[in-house]
Amino acid sequence: MGRPSGVEVVTVTETHTGTYEVVVIGGGAAGLSAALVLGRSRRRTLVVDAGEPRNTPAAHMQGYLTRDGMSPAEFLALGREEIARYGVDLVRDRAVDATKIEGEDFAVALAGGETVYARRLVIATGLKDELPAVPGVAGRFGRDVIHCPYCHGWEVRDQAFGVLTTTAMSVHQALMVSQWSKDVTLFLHTVAESELTDDDLRRLAAAGVAVVPGEVAELVVQEDRLTGVRLTDGTTHPREALFVAPRAVPQTGLLEKLGAELQETPFGAYPVVDPTGLTTVRGVWAVGNAMGFGEQVVNAASAGYRAGATINGELLMSDLDAAVRV
Repeated sequence: MGRPSGVEVVTVTETHTGTYEVVVIGGGAAGLSAALVLGRSRRRTLVVDAGEPRNTPAAHMQGYLTRDGMSPAEFLALGREEIARYGVDLVRDRAVDATKIEGEDFAVALAGGETVYARRLVIATGLKDELPAVPGVAGRFGRDVIHCPYCHGWEVRDQAFGVLTTTAMSVHQALMVSQWSKDVTLFLHTVAESELTDDDLRRLAAAGVAVVPGEVAELVVQEDRLTGVRLTDGTTHPREALFVAPRAVPQTGLLEKLGAELQETPFGAYPVVDPTGLTTVRGVWAVGNAMGFGEQVVNAASAGYRAGATINGELLMSDLDAAVRV
């Protein structure tokens, strides 16, 4: 790729005038993909990037054909370089407000004090992971404390797994990760064993997952690697990788300000969208993890592409219809 893995090169264009056809809020895979399509479609486009991608703790990303194993930082750096080739502007800033103004246009207020204007908006603000408050979890997250078997299961295959119960989905998580290791222990933590259903217990037994009641006090780390899980009663269980289910917090503040309809899911409230990502607010699309919990990098890029192509076509037809009226 011509660059050492993990080295981030940020392309920031400071020549923006404040008026665009499309403003993309969020500079992750979804936002950059939408911007790439729009730039190639000769649309004047701005990406507002706060620089806080969800996968920052991860050393690599997996499951993206031809990019399997690439560092997230390098992936985003390449994306920024690509959109710059097509005249897309990028500013390092945070969008703090978005409102609909005259006609179909939008105003986006930035934390730096500037206001930019657009005919269409793409919201790609993603979500944040809130980790359980167990000592050691945050410091190891993205290394040997992980959450997605499809992202990291291969890399820790056949090791001694632990699964920390944090939500109703933790049993499902323990069953899933048994595909990558036959040595799996489910730590119930603050959940009572009586809260598990008969189906849960039968499936866990069939998968060979050991169930350990009792609250987890801390992780044991030696020589910069996870070696065990210690309970409040002092017992320690040797483990090499720990799966957790962070609480997902959708970053829907701007969508709410714009009046987009949200719907409750088991993973939080997300916008109601059509297959292209169009929200219930005309002219506003949501893509990536701003649209749903389960969007991996490859899915997010696909959603951004679809939204970008849809927006270009919609703008074209809108302009042609206006010309016909004139």
